[in-house]
Amino acid sequence: MSQTEDFGIVLKGAAPIHTPNMGELVSGTVISASQKMILVDLNGQFTGIISGSHMTSSTEDSSMIKAGDLVDAIVIGDDKDSGLFMLSLRKASQIKLIAKLHSNFDTKEIITVIPNEANKGGLLIDLDGIKGFIPVSQLTPMNYPRVEGANPEKILEHLGRLVGKPFKVRVINVDQDGKKIIFSEKAALEEARGESLKKLKIGDNVDGTVSGILTYGLFITFNGLEGLVHVSEIDWGHVSDPSKFAKVGDKVKVQVIGIDNDKISLSMKRLKPNPWQVLAEKYKVNDIIEAPVMRISQFGIFLSLDGGISGLIHLSEISHTMVKDVSEYAKVGENVKAKIITFDPIAKRIGLSMKALEEAPAVVATETPAVEEKKEKKTTKKKTEETTTETVAE
Repeated sequence: MSQTEDFGIVLKGAAPIHTPNMGELVSGTVISASQKMILVDLNGQFTGIISGSHMTSSTEDSSMIKAGDLVDAIVIGDDKDSGLFMLSLRKASQIKLIAKLHSNFDTKEIITVIPNEANKGGLLIDLDGIKGFIPVSQLTPMNYPRVEGANPEKILEHLGRLVGKPFKVRVINVDQDGKKIIFSEKAALEEARGESLKKLKIGDNVDGTVSGILTYGLFITFNGLEGLVHVSEIDWGHVSDPSKFAKVGDKVKVQVIGIDNDKISLSMKRLKPNPWQVLAEKYKVNDIIEAPVMRISQFGIFLSLDGGISGLIHLSEISHTMVKDVSEYAKVGENVKAKIITFDPIAKRIGLSMKALEEAPAVVATETPAVEEKKEKKTTKKKTEETTTETVAE
């Protein structure tokens, strides 16, 4: 048999030559690997090279790749001079990742992602070059930016603190080429949250964490849920600034006082003794109390009573004489004695009096100027009549 015939037999038994196309996913055996490049044998017919940023991959650690390993890569070009095909591990990883995200979307599997950046709309995710996003609306209550007046700068500041933190999420949107991938933290906890809501009852006392503070109250998260302690339910006394009672991250105990679908109303003050009831057991009308001045206003003096209750000494109850300047009668912080003149613990009202502790000045019986003027006119008229009578008589 001639050499020509031998060569023909070899060609007939050999696999057909397949030239890789741009964008094609190919598999090959590593010929050699270094920190700068990886050479890959493509079915004994061609050689591929992987270098630079294309060596990085979320599914493959290029530093661990060695000769003899099988790798998948995407064809991104060819070098006519060297005859080498340019390959990318990174792009192959991206294609696998998009396929996995589609699977996650279908199965509703919960996965973990780590934001690498924040903007005013939410958190950005980089998955091996594939961009994902967690919108603000898809964050759980614990991470949602509770910001007064929806200040965009403060929202961004809050979201910035979440960068680098692992998030358990579900894929709620992914397109075919992976250009629009939306994740949801809320959806990941949806089932657990639903179960917690089913078990929750009015009157339950729960331990929670302060997740937000606004002028109208405190937001508290517990068991995957979030409720609001309205400013009126923070304390039995007057609350003008909720931030004086808690900080974000504080652990607090609250009572459930209302459930309306997923809207939960909570109370902190109901876990404390009602100071009005305590005060009612301690005092009654006509009792004399001594308490520090809490504040002074143009219409009276407020005393600080037990349990954060404030009692008012109205302007008319400060002194028997006209009061032009309240500050002349008391100073903030000093103790003042007063008599209880009205007390309604149910309506939460207590009226105090300083002047009731003093003897009223004696009242001098004097006639009013109007009466005196009338008398004077009467006297003048009488004198005139007498003069006229005398003239006629003459």
